[in-house]
Amino acid sequence: MLTCSLLAAAVLHATTTADKPQEGVSLTVYSSADPAGFNPQQFIQQQRMSGMDNIWGVPGYGVIKEVRRVAVPKGTGALSFTDVAAWIDPTTVSFNDLDDAKTTVLEQNFQFDLVSPSKLLEKYIGREISLAVTMGDGVSNVTGTLLSSNQGSLVLKTDTGVKIVAMSGAQLQLGDLPGGLLTKPTLVWKLASESGGEHLVRTTYQTAGMTWRSDYNIVINGSDTKGDITAWVTLMNLSGASFSNAELKLVAGDVHKIEASRPMPRGMMRGEAMAMADAAGFVEKEFADFHLYTLPRRTDVLQNSTQQIALFPPVSGFKVSRELVFDFTGGIGAPGQPILDRDFVIASKAKPSILVSFENKKENSLGMPLPKGKIRVYKEDPSDGTLEFIGEDLIDHTPRNETVKIRLGEAFDVVGERIRSDFTIDNAAHRMTETFKIELRNQKSAAQKVRVIERPYRWSNWQVTKKSMEFEKLDSATIRFDVDLASEGSRTIEYTVVYTW
Repeated sequence: MLTCSLLAAAVLHATTTADKPQEGVSLTVYSSADPAGFNPQQFIQQQRMSGMDNIWGVPGYGVIKEVRRVAVPKGTGALSFTDVAAWIDPTTVSFNDLDDAKTTVLEQNFQFDLVSPSKLLEKYIGREISLAVTMGDGVSNVTGTLLSSNQGSLVLKTDTGVKIVAMSGAQLQLGDLPGGLLTKPTLVWKLASESGGEHLVRTTYQTAGMTWRSDYNIVINGSDTKGDITAWVTLMNLSGASFSNAELKLVAGDVHKIEASRPMPRGMMRGEAMAMADAAGFVEKEFADFHLYTLPRRTDVLQNSTQQIALFPPVSGFKVSRELVFDFTGGIGAPGQPILDRDFVIASKAKPSILVSFENKKENSLGMPLPKGKIRVYKEDPSDGTLEFIGEDLIDHTPRNETVKIRLGEAFDVVGERIRSDFTIDNAAHRMTETFKIELRNQKSAAQKVRVIERPYRWSNWQVTKKSMEFEKLDSATIRFDVDLASEGSRTIEYTVVYTW
C-alpha cells in the first residue's frame, strides 16, 4: 500500500513538473509594415544618429512572454522585475505565480526614469562631492556639499563659502552610490502572498518598437518555365531590451489594434504544420483567422538591431509562367451612365507589361501561406553565368493554392498601337457602335505570346458584333485576346462593340 502511494505521488510530481512551463522568454512579433516603403535600416540609422530612444513610426509591436524564478515576499511586499522592454505598455502586463495561485498583485509600477548624469547629481544634493577643475596649466580641487545642479553649473557649500563651479571640463568625485537609481527599465509589483519564497512566475506584456517584413528572391530559368525561391524575414528590435535564447513567433495577417497618438519620448514622460519547414525556416500554421510562423529553434533578438532569418528552406524547380500583357484602357471600367461623347476615346501606343506568375500549391513544391512582402526576380546571363536583376513587385498576404503574379516592367521589343477606326451613335435608338484596331509588333529574335485586355468602357450593356479573332469574356466588363507573334512579325486585332441603353 505504501509503495502504491509513493508511486502515485511520484507520478503526480512528474506530471506537475512536466506541465509547468520552463524558464525562458518567448516573443511574438506583429507587423503592419508596408513593404513598399518600410526600411528597417533607416530606423536603426536614425536611432544611432539622434541618440534618442524613440520608436515613433515603427509599424508593429511585440508580445513578450517570460517565465522566471524570482523571490516572492511573504505577506505584503515589493517585487522588482528588471530587463523588461523600455517601450512596454504597462496596461497590458499580466502576472501569474505558477507556484502559488493565491499570490495577488495589489499595485504595479513601471519605473523607467533611468540613471543619467543629471539624475545621478540629483541624488547627491545635500551630500559632499569633490571636483577637479582645470585652471590654466594646473588643477584646482574643490570639495563641498552639493546644493544644486542646473544649466551646466554646480552650486557648492564649501568651508570658505558658496561657490558656483562650471561643470565643463571638471571631473567629479562622488561617494557611495545612493539607492533608488535604476539602470534598467523595471516593473515593480506590490504583492500579497501567503507562502513567499522562490517561485516560478510568468509575465506577459506588449511592447512597441518591434516589427518584421518578408522578402522573396526568385531565379527563373532561361525558358521562363521553372524557378527557385528563397524567402527571408527581416526582424527589427528597437524595444529597448534584448531577448536571449528566445522562442520566436511571427503573426501574418491584418490584426486590428487601436493605435494611440504619437507617443512622447520616455525622457518627457512622468509618473497544420508546413511540410517543407525544418531547422532552416519557420513552421507555419493557421491561428484564429491569421497565420502563425514559429521558429523551431531558439534565437537571440538583440536590441537596436535587425536580423535576417530564413522564412522557409529554398525551393527549386517549381513551375512558373511568363506573359506579356497589353492593357490599353488602364483598368477603366463602365461608368454610372452611358458616355455619349464621340470625342471620348482611349487610343494610344503602349508596351506590354511583363508578368511572371506561379501557383502557390503543394503540387508545385510550394503551398505555404506567403506573408506580404517584396519579391525580386533574377535571371541567369548565359554568357557568364551571373544572375541579373530583372524586376521586383509587392505581394499581399497570399494563401496556399492561390496564384502569385509579379509585374517586372515593360517589354522593350514588343509594341502595340490602338486606334479607333469608326464610331456611330443613334440617340433615338439608344445605340452606339465603336470599332477598334489594335496592331501588335514583335521585334525580338524569338516568337512571343501576347495577351490583350480590352474593356468596353462606354456603358455596361454591350456586345461584340464583329471580331477578327476569337476572344474570351473574363467578366461583365472585360475581354481577352491571346495572340501569337512570330519573330519580327506583326498581327492586327479588329473588333466592333455595340452599346445599347
